[in-house]
Amino acid sequence: MDPVDLPLPVVRRPREGTDAGALERDLRSRVDGEVRFDAGTRAAYSTDGSNYRQVPIGVVVPRTVEAAREAVAVCRDHGAPLLSRGGGTSLAGECCNTAVVLDWTKYCNRLVSVDTHNRRCVVEPGIVLDDLNRQLAEHGLMYGPKPATHPNCTIGGMIGNNSCGSTAQAYGKVVDNLHRLEVLTYDGVRMWVGRTDDGELRRLTAADGRVGELYRGMTAVRDRYAGLVRERYPDIPRRVSGYNLDSLLPEHGFDVAGLLTGSESTLVTVLHAELELVPVPKHSALVVLGYEDICQAADHVPAVLRHEPAALEGVDHQLIHFEQKKHLNPDALKELPEGRAYLLVQLNGDTREEVEEQARALIDAKPEDVGHTWYDDPQHIGELWRVRESGLGATAHVPGKPDTWEGWEDSAVPVPRLGDYLRDLKRLYEEFDYGHPSVYGHFGHGCVHTRIPFDLESEEGIARMRAFVEKAADLVVSYGGSLSGEHGDGQSRGELLVRMFGPELIEGFERLKGLFDPGNRMNPGKIVVPYRLDENLRLGADYLPWEPETVFSYPHDDGKFSRAAARCVGVGKCRSLEGGVMCPSYRATREEEHSTRGRARLLFEMVNNDGDSPVTDGWRSGEVRDALDLCLACKGCKTDCPANVDMATYKAEFLHHHYKGRLRPLAHYSMGWLPAVARAVALAPRTVNALTSVPWVARAAKALGGVAPERDVPVFAEQRFTDWWRERGGPRGDEHRGEVVVWPDTFTDHFHPAIGRAAVEVLEAAGFRVKVPDRAVCCGLTWISTGQLGVAQRVLRHTLDVLREDLRRGTPVVGLEPSCTAVFRADAVELLPKDPDVERLRVQTRTLAELLLERAGDWRPPRVDARAVVQRHCHQYAVMGFDADREILARAGVDADVLDAGCCGLAGNFGFEKGHYDVSMACAEAGLLPAVRQADDSTLVLADGFSCRTQVDQAGTGRTPLHLAEVLAAGLHGKEPVADRPGAPRRRALLPLAGAGAALLAAALGARRVRATRTTH
Repeated sequence: MDPVDLPLPVVRRPREGTDAGALERDLRSRVDGEVRFDAGTRAAYSTDGSNYRQVPIGVVVPRTVEAAREAVAVCRDHGAPLLSRGGGTSLAGECCNTAVVLDWTKYCNRLVSVDTHNRRCVVEPGIVLDDLNRQLAEHGLMYGPKPATHPNCTIGGMIGNNSCGSTAQAYGKVVDNLHRLEVLTYDGVRMWVGRTDDGELRRLTAADGRVGELYRGMTAVRDRYAGLVRERYPDIPRRVSGYNLDSLLPEHGFDVAGLLTGSESTLVTVLHAELELVPVPKHSALVVLGYEDICQAADHVPAVLRHEPAALEGVDHQLIHFEQKKHLNPDALKELPEGRAYLLVQLNGDTREEVEEQARALIDAKPEDVGHTWYDDPQHIGELWRVRESGLGATAHVPGKPDTWEGWEDSAVPVPRLGDYLRDLKRLYEEFDYGHPSVYGHFGHGCVHTRIPFDLESEEGIARMRAFVEKAADLVVSYGGSLSGEHGDGQSRGELLVRMFGPELIEGFERLKGLFDPGNRMNPGKIVVPYRLDENLRLGADYLPWEPETVFSYPHDDGKFSRAAARCVGVGKCRSLEGGVMCPSYRATREEEHSTRGRARLLFEMVNNDGDSPVTDGWRSGEVRDALDLCLACKGCKTDCPANVDMATYKAEFLHHHYKGRLRPLAHYSMGWLPAVARAVALAPRTVNALTSVPWVARAAKALGGVAPERDVPVFAEQRFTDWWRERGGPRGDEHRGEVVVWPDTFTDHFHPAIGRAAVEVLEAAGFRVKVPDRAVCCGLTWISTGQLGVAQRVLRHTLDVLREDLRRGTPVVGLEPSCTAVFRADAVELLPKDPDVERLRVQTRTLAELLLERAGDWRPPRVDARAVVQRHCHQYAVMGFDADREILARAGVDADVLDAGCCGLAGNFGFEKGHYDVSMACAEAGLLPAVRQADDSTLVLADGFSCRTQVDQAGTGRTPLHLAEVLAAGLHGKEPVADRPGAPRRRALLPLAGAGAALLAAALGARRVRATRTTH
């Protein structure tokens, strides 16, 4: 093919000529997968991690690679635009479009094969990087590139973006770690591509048909633009902008896989990838160097590079300050040396002595005024890397600061010029009055990350943003750098590429696009023939969201629900499959809509007054209700989400308005009003227990209460904790440490009163005078979780009346049930923000462990000397933290294995509600229940949360978990800790391991929990 005859893409807007109804019908009839054109799904996929928003035509979740191929064929038949998407975390807008979205992550996520001899593997595009590396670990291998989103980014997305990460210092970008790709063009050509020797290239260019046409066209592109590529492509390790035309040069082996890497779904759809692997480092050390400022740190990078680090990252004092304000990584921040900017330098080696020698050589060579710390244990290394990996979340939604945005997020320059570039960039910030945004990034490769407080809600602010990025683009080009050093071009930089490459190479990009996708149907408007960088904005000058009246006060969002709904920055940490709590329902279902991010997208669309929003019914929206239905309200996102999205609060707010003036689900009456029900049952608990033990009575009661038929009705205590307290005669003993109020929450009082008795005994032994309220009280938790917020406010006001004198005397309130304690520490002040006693209640409420440490630090708890598996309650994890409990357990001689296994799955009323059982059990089987089954007979099982204990009790493990108070009280008497509650087994029996099959079955059942509008073929 003559180079002059290379086609240019046809510029067409995405929806032009697409009949969405006919397209949906054909996809349903021909594709083995889940075809979703409903409003909720389209809302959930309307944006990524960028400033942009485009509502898709529909979403296809293929069950197999072959099904994805058929989906492309259907789109071709209809001329529909197509977007192949991975984890959806892209920061340049490449993962949102008015197109049919292919989401690979739910099903097409297999490791197909491993070739240990050649260090290669074949994968499907939906596999998550961390999941892949967990499977490769048994072979001593891993995939080298590691973006900060490694817990949730997919290999397909990494290929589309040419991802890098901190380990690119040692291993390079994705393009440097690919052997072959199996790709599919929009017009149906399916082929494996990779490096092509001269003989193979001659054969392919001589071939008939579309394959020959493609290879002749690529050869023509190479021949026409080779000189310009060598001249104008920056000679830096972090050039991610533009198409990889350099991969076609002879010196790179005419590597078609390399050419297509980083093409952001604009040229082909990736079906399989054969990856090149590297050995897992045997030993590592991390040296942290402290500098006076970030520019000085950047100046020192070339000297550090002489020590051949495996990773070299820079972090400024602003990032550290923001993490401190947001309470991120507190332990790791304490390990930093003196300084206001830091270089994190990782050194790898085959032996501990080798890495220690490298670390000492680096430290000995540093300037005297540079501080340092260094570690060679995995725990500290991991904690310190999280400081760097938290960068995006830490710099978004900083309290007291304007919101920051991507837009000039990841430029890269030659490393020797990095310090000067940062000085010029700071001057540019000042010129545009953007203050002092944090800068951090992959300094060993000259790549700089930053989020800037752009005003994206006014014409003036958007014009200023545009002027800034145009000047910034010219600045980075003057340094011989790249507009993108990691996150790709998408829409943020597509329009600016001409400034970097010149019009001739832009024509080359367009001709390559025309060769592979002449109709411009593959992710149109990104990289080439791009949308303007200031259109399709998620906000924009005409952004005037609906501002509904709310019950919660939203103090961290200026009192506006619209700001809370816009908190999500799309980083996708809620889609991680291990570690932390967030997001249990996503882990069970692998559904975007059942991730924190997906729900946040729907809430954003609910308040968005844009005319094309798919969610139009406000608080009455069925789409939002369905998305929130599987939210466990665990509050894990309040802590785990980098943007501190608090979906439990948003769910309670939504349910309050959604059902206002309407009949509610039965469970809202039975479990929402549980405190009142429990007080009524207390009149005749034996009778109620006897009745509910009769199968047909239990079935009827559960049906009337909207309770899952698979659940057992909990046994009510025959004597409540508060009844025992009154019979006991009230307070006794020493009060040299002062008075404390033990809070008689509903769960302790009516179901597990032995915990309350144990807490009283422990506190009195520690020297406190214990009080218990003499009137019925409640925190309002069950009404909050079911969205009955008016009742919750009334209940809280009554509680304040009862506690007011104690609160004003400064008396601590000890919470034994973590979820109720969390209400006092977090929810109450947002429900009743104008009552000063609510603030007193927040400040004075402590967990048992916190009180013992803070008010009785010299008291030594009794020795228990046992091993324990410990399940943290999600609300304690999210609101109070668990450090005090760890310390008290350690002082008592308990060797505690605190599980990082996520939510127990019961989560208050969630796991009891009809229709939630399968997802509830899938959550439990993800970590908690296997850990309990595997614990030997001598190992205690600890869980302070009623839900956590009930889930273990009802799962057939043969174990009855204990509360911390019960363990300490048993130690006071020198007894073995044993649960004292109805139905508790006296022997800690061990049942046979259920195996992975149970978890997989539960996950599969949970995945069926999708709306009826979603048809699977």
